[in-house]
Amino acid sequence: MCGLLLAFAGCEGRDPQILPTPDAGPCISGACTTPDSGTPIGSGTRVRIAAFNVHRLFDTVCDSGSCGGSNYEELPTATEFAQQAERLARAIAALNADVVLLEEVETQTSLDELQRRIPGFGFAQLGEIGTAASVDVAVLSRHPITDVRRHRDRSIVRPDGSFTRFSRELLEVHVDVGGAEAIVFAAHFRSKVDDDPGRRIAEATASRDIVSGVAKASPGALVVFGGDLNDVPGSDALNALERDGALLRVASDRPASETWTYVYSGQRQAIDHLYLAPATEGGTYVPGSFRVAREGNGYGGSDHCAVFADFLVEPAP
Repeated sequence: MCGLLLAFAGCEGRDPQILPTPDAGPCISGACTTPDSGTPIGSGTRVRIAAFNVHRLFDTVCDSGSCGGSNYEELPTATEFAQQAERLARAIAALNADVVLLEEVETQTSLDELQRRIPGFGFAQLGEIGTAASVDVAVLSRHPITDVRRHRDRSIVRPDGSFTRFSRELLEVHVDVGGAEAIVFAAHFRSKVDDDPGRRIAEATASRDIVSGVAKASPGALVVFGGDLNDVPGSDALNALERDGALLRVASDRPASETWTYVYSGQRQAIDHLYLAPATEGGTYVPGSFRVAREGNGYGGSDHCAVFADFLVEPAP
C-alpha cells in the first residue's frame, strides 16, 4: 500500500513536498506598487490576470483511439497525470493571480484535476471544442463567473478572402470582482507547425473586432484578451490585433529582452501575450506591471513561460 501511495503522500500520509513552488518572477507579492513609468496608478480594485500554456495536459483516457508513443494524444498513467497537474498547480498558485487564462487543457477532467489542487480558485470554465484529444483553452478565477460566451462557430476571413474559423475556442468569460465587471478572452491561435499564417491573421482580425465590440458594449468593464497567440510583436497577426489602437499589448512598456516566453530553434520569442481593450472606462492597466514567470526556458514543467499583469477595475456607479 505504501508503495502505491508513495508518489502522492509518502508512507506516513504526509505530502512529501517533492515539487518546490517555482519562482514566478519579480513583483509577485506586490513589490511593483509604483509603476516603472512613474505614472500614477489610480483608483479601483487591483486584479492580476495571467496567461499560461500548460503544455498538453492530457487525462488518462484515450479518446482518439491512438495514444502514447509517437501518437499525438498522450496517455499518462494516473501517477503521471497527478504529478503533472500538481506541478502546474504549484506554478499557477505562485503567480498570485486572480484570473488565469489557460491553453492546452484536454478535457473537463484535466481542468478539474488542476483546479482542485489550487486553493482559492473556486470558479472555472473550459472552452471545449468537442473533438477527440483536443487541447483547449480554459479560465480559472477566484471571483464568480457570471456569463460565458463562445465564438468558434463564427466564420472568419483570411487575407486571401477564403473562410476559416478559430483553431480553438475564443472563450469569453465575465467575472464579478466585488461588484465590478471584468471580461476576459482566452485564445490560442494557429500554431506554426504546418503553418497557415493566413488563418492566424484571420483569428487576430476577428478577435480584434469581437473584443472591441464587447468593450464598446460594456464601457464600465475591464476587458482583457490573452493567451498563446503563436506570433511575435511586429508580425502581421499581432499588427492586426493592434490596428488603429483597438487593443494595447501591455508588455509594450517592458524591455523586449524581458518579455520572451518560448524558445524555438534556440531563439527566444514572445508568443504569449496579454492585451487590454483601452476603449472602456471600467478598467486600466497598471503601467510597468507586466512580467514573465519562468524556470529556465519554461515554467511549471511546460515549454512555455507564464505571463501576468496587474489591472484596475472600477465598480459600477
